Amino acid sequence: MTGHWLDVVGIGADGAKGLGDELRALIEGAHLVVGGRRHLAMVDGLGAGERVAWSSPMDAAFERLVAQRGRPPAVVLASGDPLWFGISRLLLQRFNVSELRFHPTVSALQLAAARLGWPLADCLCLSLHGRPLASLARHLAPGRRLLVLTADGASPAAIGEFLAGAGHGHATLTVLEHLGGPDEHRVSFRADEAAARRFADLNTLGIELDAGAVAGHGVSQGLPDDAYIHDGQLTKQDMRAITLAHLAPRPGERLWDIGAGAGSIAIEWLLAGRSCPDRPLTAVAVEARPERLAMLIENAHRLGVPELEVIEGKAPDVLPEGPAPHAIFIGGGVAEPSLIDLCLDRLAVGGRLVVNAVTLGGEARLLDLRRRHGGELARIAISHAEGLGRTLGWKAKAPVTQWVFTRPVAGGL
Repeated sequence: MTGHWLDVVGIGADGAKGLGDELRALIEGAHLVVGGRRHLAMVDGLGAGERVAWSSPMDAAFERLVAQRGRPPAVVLASGDPLWFGISRLLLQRFNVSELRFHPTVSALQLAAARLGWPLADCLCLSLHGRPLASLARHLAPGRRLLVLTADGASPAAIGEFLAGAGHGHATLTVLEHLGGPDEHRVSFRADEAAARRFADLNTLGIELDAGAVAGHGVSQGLPDDAYIHDGQLTKQDMRAITLAHLAPRPGERLWDIGAGAGSIAIEWLLAGRSCPDRPLTAVAVEARPERLAMLIENAHRLGVPELEVIEGKAPDVLPEGPAPHAIFIGGGVAEPSLIDLCLDRLAVGGRLVVNAVTLGGEARLLDLRRRHGGELARIAISHAEGLGRTLGWKAKAPVTQWVFTRPVAGGL
Protein backbone atom coordinates (compact mmCIF):
# COMPACT_ATOMS: atom_id res chain seq x y z
CA MET A 1 0.00 0.00 0.00
CA THR A 2 1.34 3.43 -0.91
CA GLY A 3 2.14 5.55 2.14
CA HIS A 4 1.48 9.22 2.74
CA TRP A 5 2.74 11.47 -0.04
CA LEU A 6 -0.01 14.05 -0.60
CA ASP A 7 -0.84 16.90 1.81
CA VAL A 8 -4.17 18.68 1.42
CA VAL A 9 -3.78 22.17 2.85
CA GLY A 10 -6.70 24.44 3.70
CA ILE A 11 -6.08 28.11 3.02
CA GLY A 12 -8.21 31.12 3.94
CA ALA A 13 -8.82 34.49 2.32
CA ASP A 14 -5.78 35.84 4.19
CA GLY A 15 -3.59 33.66 2.00
CA ALA A 16 -0.10 32.41 2.83
CA LYS A 17 0.31 34.74 5.81
CA GLY A 18 -2.48 32.85 7.57
CA LEU A 19 -0.54 29.59 7.32
CA GLY A 20 1.81 28.47 10.07
CA ASP A 21 5.51 27.77 9.49
CA GLU A 22 4.89 24.02 9.12
CA LEU A 23 2.36 24.42 6.30
CA ARG A 24 4.45 27.04 4.55
CA ALA A 25 7.35 24.61 4.67
CA LEU A 26 5.18 21.87 3.15
CA ILE A 27 4.34 24.09 0.19
CA GLU A 28 7.92 25.30 -0.20
CA GLY A 29 9.20 21.71 -0.29
CA ALA A 30 6.55 20.26 -2.57
CA HIS A 31 7.55 19.10 -6.05
CA LEU A 32 3.93 19.58 -7.21
CA VAL A 33 1.26 22.02 -5.98
CA VAL A 34 -2.28 21.70 -7.34
CA GLY A 35 -5.08 24.18 -6.62
CA GLY A 36 -7.45 26.78 -7.98
CA ARG A 37 -5.87 29.76 -9.71
CA ARG A 38 -6.83 31.99 -6.77
CA HIS A 39 -5.17 29.63 -4.30
CA LEU A 40 -2.02 29.26 -6.39
CA ALA A 41 -1.69 33.03 -6.59
CA MET A 42 -1.81 33.19 -2.78
CA VAL A 43 1.33 31.04 -2.48
CA ASP A 44 3.23 32.53 -5.40
CA GLY A 45 6.89 32.62 -4.41
CA LEU A 46 6.65 29.78 -1.89
CA GLY A 47 8.97 27.14 -3.33
CA ALA A 48 9.85 26.28 -6.89
CA GLY A 49 7.70 23.18 -7.41
CA GLU A 50 5.47 22.66 -10.43
CA ARG A 51 2.09 24.45 -10.26
CA VAL A 52 -1.03 22.89 -11.81
CA ALA A 53 -4.40 24.70 -11.74
CA TRP A 54 -7.72 22.90 -11.61
CA SER A 55 -9.65 23.21 -14.84
CA SER A 56 -12.94 21.88 -16.13
CA PRO A 57 -12.99 18.97 -16.59
CA MET A 58 -10.59 18.16 -13.76
CA ASP A 59 -9.17 14.99 -15.34
CA ALA A 60 -5.87 16.53 -16.45
CA ALA A 61 -4.98 17.74 -12.95
CA PHE A 62 -5.92 14.39 -11.43
CA GLU A 63 -3.79 12.58 -14.03
CA ARG A 64 -0.86 14.74 -12.99
CA LEU A 65 -1.46 13.82 -9.34
CA VAL A 66 -1.66 10.12 -10.22
CA ALA A 67 1.69 10.43 -12.03
CA GLN A 68 3.17 11.89 -8.84
CA ARG A 69 1.81 9.07 -6.70
CA GLY A 70 4.34 7.69 -4.23
CA ARG A 71 7.06 10.09 -5.38
CA PRO A 72 8.43 13.15 -3.54
CA PRO A 73 5.78 15.24 -1.69
CA ALA A 74 2.86 16.95 -3.36
CA VAL A 75 0.33 19.49 -2.05
CA VAL A 76 -3.27 20.22 -2.96
CA LEU A 77 -4.58 23.62 -1.87
CA ALA A 78 -8.23 23.96 -0.87
CA SER A 79 -10.51 26.52 0.72
CA GLY A 80 -10.82 26.39 4.51
CA ASP A 81 -11.53 22.85 5.65
CA PRO A 82 -10.90 20.52 2.68
CA LEU A 83 -13.18 17.87 4.17
CA TRP A 84 -16.16 20.24 4.43
CA PHE A 85 -17.73 20.56 0.96
CA GLY A 86 -14.21 20.62 -0.44
CA ILE A 87 -12.05 18.79 -2.96
CA SER A 88 -11.33 15.98 -0.53
CA ARG A 89 -14.33 13.88 -1.54
CA LEU A 90 -12.94 13.59 -5.07
CA LEU A 91 -9.43 12.89 -3.75
CA LEU A 92 -10.74 10.11 -1.52
CA GLN A 93 -12.47 8.53 -4.50
CA ARG A 94 -9.13 8.24 -6.27
CA PHE A 95 -6.60 7.67 -3.50
CA ASN A 96 -6.46 5.62 -0.33
CA VAL A 97 -6.86 7.62 2.86
CA SER A 98 -3.41 6.38 3.99
CA GLU A 99 -1.88 8.37 1.11
CA LEU A 100 -3.43 11.66 2.23
CA ARG A 101 -2.94 14.01 5.15
CA PHE A 102 -5.40 16.85 5.72
CA HIS A 103 -4.54 20.24 7.19
CA PRO A 104 -7.76 22.26 7.66
CA THR A 105 -7.96 25.90 8.55
CA VAL A 106 -11.04 27.83 9.68
CA SER A 107 -13.74 27.41 7.04
CA ALA A 108 -15.97 30.12 5.58
CA LEU A 109 -18.93 28.44 7.30
CA GLN A 110 -17.23 28.68 10.69
CA LEU A 111 -16.28 32.31 10.09
CA ALA A 112 -19.82 33.13 8.96
CA ALA A 113 -21.27 31.62 12.14
CA ALA A 114 -18.78 33.60 14.21
CA ARG A 115 -19.61 36.89 12.49
CA LEU A 116 -23.34 36.31 12.85
CA GLY A 117 -23.11 35.06 16.43
CA TRP A 118 -24.89 31.82 15.52
CA PRO A 119 -23.86 28.64 17.38
CA LEU A 120 -22.59 26.45 14.57
CA ALA A 121 -24.14 23.32 16.07
CA ASP A 122 -27.58 24.94 15.67
CA CYS A 123 -27.11 25.76 11.97
CA LEU A 124 -27.60 23.69 8.85
CA CYS A 125 -24.56 24.04 6.59
CA LEU A 126 -25.06 23.62 2.84
CA SER A 127 -23.29 24.11 -0.45
CA LEU A 128 -25.12 25.24 -3.57
CA HIS A 129 -21.93 25.25 -5.61
CA GLY A 130 -22.71 23.01 -8.57
CA ARG A 131 -26.02 21.92 -7.03
CA PRO A 132 -29.53 22.83 -8.25
CA LEU A 133 -31.19 25.73 -6.45
CA ALA A 134 -34.37 23.64 -6.13
CA SER A 135 -32.55 21.38 -3.65
CA LEU A 136 -32.81 24.23 -1.12
CA ALA A 137 -36.56 23.60 -0.77
CA ARG A 138 -36.04 20.42 1.28
CA HIS A 139 -34.44 22.45 4.09
CA LEU A 140 -37.04 25.21 4.49
CA ALA A 141 -38.58 25.04 7.96
CA PRO A 142 -39.77 28.07 9.96
CA GLY A 143 -37.14 29.40 12.39
CA ARG A 144 -34.27 27.49 10.83
CA ARG A 145 -30.82 29.01 10.29
CA LEU A 146 -28.87 28.03 7.19
CA LEU A 147 -25.26 28.76 6.24
CA VAL A 148 -24.75 28.41 2.50
CA LEU A 149 -21.67 28.29 0.30
CA THR A 150 -22.86 29.99 -2.88
CA ALA A 151 -21.84 29.54 -6.50
CA ASP A 152 -21.11 33.18 -7.41
CA GLY A 153 -22.05 36.81 -6.88
CA ALA A 154 -25.48 36.37 -8.45
CA SER A 155 -26.43 33.51 -6.10
CA PRO A 156 -27.77 35.55 -3.14
CA ALA A 157 -30.30 37.32 -5.37
CA ALA A 158 -31.37 34.04 -6.98
CA ILE A 159 -31.71 32.40 -3.57
CA GLY A 160 -33.70 35.35 -2.22
CA GLU A 161 -36.11 35.20 -5.14
CA PHE A 162 -36.45 31.44 -4.70
CA LEU A 163 -37.24 31.86 -0.98
CA ALA A 164 -39.79 34.57 -1.67
CA GLY A 165 -41.47 32.37 -4.26
CA ALA A 166 -41.62 29.54 -1.72
CA GLY A 167 -43.43 31.71 0.85
CA HIS A 168 -40.34 32.80 2.82
CA GLY A 169 -40.08 36.40 1.63
CA HIS A 170 -39.56 37.64 5.22
CA ALA A 171 -36.45 35.49 5.70
CA THR A 172 -33.34 37.52 6.57
CA LEU A 173 -30.37 37.08 4.25
CA THR A 174 -26.87 38.15 5.25
CA VAL A 175 -24.20 38.13 2.57
CA LEU A 176 -20.64 37.88 3.89
CA GLU A 177 -18.05 38.72 1.23
CA HIS A 178 -14.33 37.87 1.36
CA LEU A 179 -14.57 36.32 4.82
CA GLY A 180 -11.26 36.45 6.69
CA GLY A 181 -9.63 38.74 4.13
CA PRO A 182 -8.84 42.46 4.11
CA ASP A 183 -11.92 43.23 2.00
CA GLU A 184 -14.41 41.45 4.27
CA HIS A 185 -17.87 42.99 4.10
CA ARG A 186 -21.41 42.07 5.11
CA VAL A 187 -24.91 43.25 4.24
CA SER A 188 -28.36 42.05 5.35
CA PHE A 189 -31.77 42.30 3.68
CA ARG A 190 -35.05 40.41 3.37
CA ALA A 191 -35.45 37.68 0.81
CA ASP A 192 -38.14 39.64 -1.04
CA GLU A 193 -35.66 42.54 -1.38
CA ALA A 194 -32.93 40.46 -3.01
CA ALA A 195 -33.77 40.94 -6.69
CA ALA A 196 -31.03 42.41 -8.95
CA ARG A 197 -28.42 42.60 -6.16
CA ARG A 198 -24.90 41.56 -7.11
CA PHE A 199 -22.01 40.69 -4.81
CA ALA A 200 -18.43 39.49 -4.94
CA ASP A 201 -18.15 35.96 -6.29
CA LEU A 202 -16.43 34.94 -3.03
CA ASN A 203 -19.36 35.08 -0.62
CA THR A 204 -21.09 33.00 2.03
CA LEU A 205 -24.78 33.42 2.81
CA GLY A 206 -26.55 33.27 6.15
CA ILE A 207 -30.31 32.65 6.00
CA GLU A 208 -32.60 33.05 8.99
CA LEU A 209 -36.08 31.81 8.19
CA ASP A 210 -38.98 33.61 9.86
CA ALA A 211 -40.13 31.60 12.88
CA GLY A 212 -43.70 32.67 12.16
CA ALA A 213 -43.70 31.56 8.53
CA VAL A 214 -46.50 29.22 7.52
CA ALA A 215 -44.77 27.97 4.36
CA GLY A 216 -43.01 24.62 4.43
CA HIS A 217 -43.91 21.29 5.95
CA GLY A 218 -41.31 20.77 8.65
CA VAL A 219 -38.62 18.11 8.54
CA SER A 220 -40.41 14.93 9.66
CA GLN A 221 -41.48 12.01 7.50
CA GLY A 222 -45.11 11.80 6.46
CA LEU A 223 -45.71 15.17 4.81
CA PRO A 224 -49.33 16.30 4.54
CA ASP A 225 -51.08 14.89 1.49
CA ASP A 226 -51.71 18.41 0.19
CA ALA A 227 -47.93 18.89 -0.14
CA TYR A 228 -48.25 16.80 -3.31
CA ILE A 229 -49.91 17.30 -6.65
CA HIS A 230 -51.73 14.02 -7.25
CA ASP A 231 -54.76 12.37 -8.82
CA GLY A 232 -55.53 10.17 -5.84
CA GLN A 233 -52.73 7.69 -6.63
CA LEU A 234 -50.82 8.60 -3.49
CA THR A 235 -49.65 6.64 -0.46
CA LYS A 236 -51.48 8.66 2.19
CA GLN A 237 -49.71 10.45 5.02
CA ASP A 238 -50.13 7.90 7.82
CA MET A 239 -49.31 4.90 5.64
CA ARG A 240 -46.40 6.78 4.13
CA ALA A 241 -44.84 7.33 7.53
CA ILE A 242 -45.30 3.64 8.43
CA THR A 243 -43.90 2.53 5.07
CA LEU A 244 -40.83 4.76 5.32
CA ALA A 245 -40.16 3.49 8.84
CA HIS A 246 -39.87 -0.04 7.39
CA LEU A 247 -37.85 1.07 4.37
CA ALA A 248 -35.45 2.53 6.97
CA PRO A 249 -33.33 4.94 4.85
CA ARG A 250 -29.66 5.04 5.82
CA PRO A 251 -26.87 7.31 4.49
CA GLY A 252 -25.72 6.41 0.98
CA GLU A 253 -28.51 3.92 0.27
CA ARG A 254 -30.63 3.53 -2.88
CA LEU A 255 -34.39 3.03 -3.26
CA TRP A 256 -36.54 1.72 -6.07
CA ASP A 257 -40.11 3.08 -5.95
CA ILE A 258 -42.13 0.84 -8.28
CA GLY A 259 -45.49 2.20 -9.44
CA ALA A 260 -44.51 5.55 -7.95
CA GLY A 261 -47.70 7.52 -8.69
CA ALA A 262 -47.14 11.02 -7.29
CA GLY A 263 -43.68 9.99 -6.07
CA SER A 264 -44.29 10.54 -2.37
CA ILE A 265 -42.32 7.52 -1.12
CA ALA A 266 -39.25 8.25 -3.27
CA ILE A 267 -39.39 11.97 -2.45
CA GLU A 268 -39.55 11.44 1.31
CA TRP A 269 -36.84 8.78 1.12
CA LEU A 270 -34.58 11.45 -0.41
CA LEU A 271 -35.71 14.03 2.14
CA ALA A 272 -34.54 11.66 4.87
CA GLY A 273 -30.97 12.30 3.68
CA ARG A 274 -31.02 16.01 4.54
CA SER A 275 -28.69 15.58 7.50
CA CYS A 276 -25.97 13.71 5.58
CA PRO A 277 -25.23 15.60 2.35
CA ASP A 278 -21.84 13.93 1.86
CA ARG A 279 -23.44 10.46 1.71
CA PRO A 280 -26.68 11.24 -0.09
CA LEU A 281 -29.58 8.87 -0.47
CA THR A 282 -30.58 8.10 -4.05
CA ALA A 283 -33.89 6.95 -5.50
CA VAL A 284 -35.39 5.78 -8.77
CA ALA A 285 -39.12 6.13 -9.44
CA VAL A 286 -40.78 3.86 -12.02
CA GLU A 287 -44.17 4.99 -13.33
CA ALA A 288 -46.05 3.98 -16.47
CA ARG A 289 -48.60 6.79 -16.89
CA PRO A 290 -47.21 9.98 -18.50
CA GLU A 291 -49.62 12.30 -16.65
CA ARG A 292 -48.48 10.89 -13.32
CA LEU A 293 -44.85 11.19 -14.36
CA ALA A 294 -45.37 14.90 -14.95
CA MET A 295 -46.88 15.32 -11.47
CA LEU A 296 -44.09 13.22 -9.96
CA ILE A 297 -41.37 15.38 -11.52
CA GLU A 298 -43.08 18.59 -10.45
CA ASN A 299 -43.47 17.27 -6.89
CA ALA A 300 -39.77 16.39 -6.76
CA HIS A 301 -38.75 19.92 -7.76
CA ARG A 302 -41.25 21.67 -5.50
CA LEU A 303 -40.17 19.65 -2.46
CA GLY A 304 -36.45 20.03 -3.05
CA VAL A 305 -35.28 16.72 -4.50
CA PRO A 306 -34.69 17.43 -8.22
CA GLU A 307 -32.09 14.65 -8.26
CA LEU A 308 -34.83 11.97 -8.19
CA GLU A 309 -34.28 9.61 -11.14
CA VAL A 310 -37.40 8.80 -13.14
CA ILE A 311 -38.09 5.88 -15.47
CA GLU A 312 -41.20 5.82 -17.65
CA GLY A 313 -42.63 2.36 -18.16
CA LYS A 314 -44.43 -0.53 -16.56
CA ALA A 315 -42.58 -2.88 -14.24
CA PRO A 316 -41.31 -5.51 -14.68
CA ASP A 317 -40.88 -4.57 -18.36
CA VAL A 318 -38.60 -1.77 -17.14
CA LEU A 319 -36.51 -1.94 -13.99
CA PRO A 320 -33.56 0.28 -13.05
CA GLU A 321 -30.05 -0.67 -14.07
CA GLY A 322 -26.98 -0.16 -11.93
CA PRO A 323 -26.19 -1.15 -8.36
CA ALA A 324 -28.49 -3.32 -6.28
CA PRO A 325 -31.06 -1.31 -4.34
CA HIS A 326 -30.95 -1.27 -0.54
CA ALA A 327 -34.72 -0.79 -0.38
CA ILE A 328 -37.64 -1.39 -2.75
CA PHE A 329 -41.21 -0.19 -2.37
CA ILE A 330 -44.02 -1.63 -4.47
CA GLY A 331 -47.25 0.28 -4.19
CA GLY A 332 -48.67 -0.76 -7.54
CA GLY A 333 -48.34 -3.93 -9.58
CA VAL A 334 -48.68 -6.43 -6.74
CA ALA A 335 -50.72 -8.74 -8.97
CA GLU A 336 -47.95 -8.96 -11.60
CA PRO A 337 -46.68 -12.53 -11.00
CA SER A 338 -43.00 -11.98 -11.76
CA LEU A 339 -42.46 -8.47 -10.39
CA ILE A 340 -41.88 -9.25 -6.73
CA ASP A 341 -39.69 -12.27 -7.54
CA LEU A 342 -37.51 -10.10 -9.79
CA CYS A 343 -37.24 -7.45 -7.09
CA LEU A 344 -36.26 -10.08 -4.51
CA ASP A 345 -33.50 -11.25 -6.86
CA ARG A 346 -32.14 -7.71 -7.30
CA LEU A 347 -32.40 -6.61 -3.65
CA ALA A 348 -29.05 -6.06 -1.92
CA VAL A 349 -28.07 -8.30 0.99
CA GLY A 350 -29.59 -6.74 4.09
CA GLY A 351 -31.99 -4.76 1.89
CA ARG A 352 -35.67 -4.16 2.70
CA LEU A 353 -38.65 -4.83 0.45
CA VAL A 354 -41.98 -3.28 1.44
CA VAL A 355 -45.16 -4.11 -0.48
CA ASN A 356 -48.56 -2.51 0.18
CA ALA A 357 -51.83 -4.01 -1.09
CA VAL A 358 -55.42 -2.80 -0.76
CA THR A 359 -57.30 -5.46 -2.77
CA LEU A 360 -58.22 -9.00 -1.75
CA GLY A 361 -56.17 -10.33 -4.67
CA GLY A 362 -53.16 -8.35 -3.54
CA GLU A 363 -53.60 -9.51 0.03
CA ALA A 364 -53.70 -13.14 -1.14
CA ARG A 365 -50.47 -12.59 -3.03
CA LEU A 366 -48.79 -11.18 0.09
CA LEU A 367 -50.01 -14.11 2.19
CA ASP A 368 -48.36 -16.46 -0.28
CA LEU A 369 -45.12 -14.46 -0.20
CA ARG A 370 -45.14 -14.58 3.60
CA ARG A 371 -45.61 -18.36 3.44
CA ARG A 372 -42.74 -18.82 0.96
CA HIS A 373 -40.21 -16.27 2.18
CA GLY A 374 -41.11 -15.28 5.71
CA GLY A 375 -40.97 -11.61 6.63
CA GLU A 376 -43.55 -9.57 8.52
CA LEU A 377 -47.19 -9.26 7.51
CA ALA A 378 -49.49 -6.61 8.94
CA ARG A 379 -52.98 -5.34 8.23
CA ILE A 380 -53.18 -1.64 8.97
CA ALA A 381 -56.52 0.07 9.47
CA ILE A 382 -56.61 3.83 10.11
CA SER A 383 -59.65 5.92 11.01
CA HIS A 384 -59.96 9.69 11.28
CA ALA A 385 -62.55 11.63 13.25
CA GLU A 386 -64.84 13.57 10.92
CA GLY A 387 -68.04 15.53 11.23
CA LEU A 388 -71.18 13.42 11.61
CA GLY A 389 -74.12 15.76 11.85
CA ARG A 390 -73.52 17.88 14.96
CA THR A 391 -70.96 15.55 16.43
CA LEU A 392 -67.93 13.50 15.38
CA GLY A 393 -67.65 9.98 14.08
CA TRP A 394 -64.89 7.71 12.88
CA LYS A 395 -64.39 7.41 9.15
CA ALA A 396 -62.27 4.41 8.23
CA LYS A 397 -59.73 4.46 5.44
CA ALA A 398 -59.40 1.35 3.29
CA PRO A 399 -57.24 -1.13 5.22
CA VAL A 400 -53.78 -1.81 3.83
CA THR A 401 -52.01 -5.15 3.99
CA GLN A 402 -48.27 -4.68 4.21
CA TRP A 403 -45.51 -7.23 3.73
CA VAL A 404 -41.99 -6.33 4.91
CA PHE A 405 -39.07 -8.57 3.97
CA THR A 406 -35.38 -8.13 4.79
CA ARG A 407 -32.95 -10.10 2.65
CA PRO A 408 -30.79 -12.16 5.00
CA VAL A 409 -27.04 -11.60 5.13
CA ALA A 410 -26.43 -15.33 4.57
CA GLY A 411 -28.50 -18.20 3.28
CA GLY A 412 -30.27 -16.54 0.35
CA LEU A 413 -34.01 -15.95 0.09
